[in-house]
Amino acid sequence: MTQNQTALPPPAVVAPWPLLKLLAFSAFGIFLFFVDLEIGGRRTIPVDHLSSYLVTQQRTLAVVFVVALMAWGALAPFVGGAFRKSTAPAVFGVIKLAGLVLAVAYLANLAPAWAMQKDMLPFLFDKLALSVGVLIPIGGIALTFLVGFGLLETVGVLMERVMRPLFRTPGYSAIDAVTSFVGSYSIGLLVTNAMYQQGKYTQREAMIIATGFSTVSATFMIVVAKTLGLMEYWGFFFWGTLVVTFVVTAITAWLPPISRLPRDRSGDAPPAKGASRLRMALDAGVQRYRERDSVGAMIGRNLKDGLQMSAVVAPSILAVGFAGLVLSKYTPVFEWLGYMLKPALYLAGAILNLDNAAAASGAFASGLAEMFLPAILLKDAEFALRFLAAITTVSAVLFLSGCIPCILATRIPVKFRDLMAIWLLRTLLSIVIGAVALRIGFELGWLVAP
Repeated sequence: MTQNQTALPPPAVVAPWPLLKLLAFSAFGIFLFFVDLEIGGRRTIPVDHLSSYLVTQQRTLAVVFVVALMAWGALAPFVGGAFRKSTAPAVFGVIKLAGLVLAVAYLANLAPAWAMQKDMLPFLFDKLALSVGVLIPIGGIALTFLVGFGLLETVGVLMERVMRPLFRTPGYSAIDAVTSFVGSYSIGLLVTNAMYQQGKYTQREAMIIATGFSTVSATFMIVVAKTLGLMEYWGFFFWGTLVVTFVVTAITAWLPPISRLPRDRSGDAPPAKGASRLRMALDAGVQRYRERDSVGAMIGRNLKDGLQMSAVVAPSILAVGFAGLVLSKYTPVFEWLGYMLKPALYLAGAILNLDNAAAASGAFASGLAEMFLPAILLKDAEFALRFLAAITTVSAVLFLSGCIPCILATRIPVKFRDLMAIWLLRTLLSIVIGAVALRIGFELGWLVAP
């Protein structure tokens, strides 16, 4: 048994009252993160509804809150002297300080006209930094009910035989993976960061989850589908993208740079002799419920973690995202980067009978700056190419204006160059596997080009 494994009790009759409490609290957490509700003509999960209400209906309060967090995140390393300890805090301190300056310039209308175009600072602040800055603390509070009462331990025992051989992660990472994919990358990374700090994930396992599942929310996938004219095939788009994303993750988990990370194994304990897996799952959940901290203590700890993450993520999104958008819009950097994607696009073109797929390599590469850019650049392309771009932008997971700064804001040890390598691997694989998925859709009549 490894250091991170927890010995489970021998099979016994599961105590009914703790089990009922476990199920009740966990059901509330599932409701907050996974149940879509339609409110005001908008359908999404309750956590997102609440954050959207604050951002849209209480905008002034939300802006003051997020800018205060950004100021805290940007100035704390310099006030506390953390920037003197090593290069990384100094670099990230400068990045966060730049993000704060950009936020103030945008809100005070002091930025130059080219930076105030709707797809530049307004998009980065209103659609990303503000939304994520409010969502993460709210998600941190709600996270208490999802992971604090034994649900993870129960799911972990049940899903170990699936997650471990496919993704090299513990069974309880299944709920983290679903949270990351269906919710948003910010909420997913909040869960992953908490699990890593609790010792439930090794460095490699945390990286697999963070870079393999923490993509944009299902809500934003709708925005992508609408922009590219794919809503008629929303069902195929959602489930097809989920399958492609998970297949790509199953492959990259076994490839460098992830495969070179420490191989310590965490978490899973085999069922006791004579015990069914379901009984062991319930025992594990009840044991966790009995050993939990008070609800107030868990909420306070998760809220603190959420505030700290927001303070880092919000200014980083502005600074890194702005730099990426400037490079995409005013330089040929992504056209050059796109040359690495041409082989995969040639193959995808052959699979889908497209003659000009490789010509869109620059548009596909621009997804590194902001995942929505390929949708903007390819909105008038052929149907199959539009669909492939939609799948790839989601399945690639990593992008500079959102997910990457969030990952860098966690406690997970990660190198920027590794994130770039993983992005390239995921994009190449997503293009090819996405093309195969589309070809199957066409062959079976699930998709019909207009």
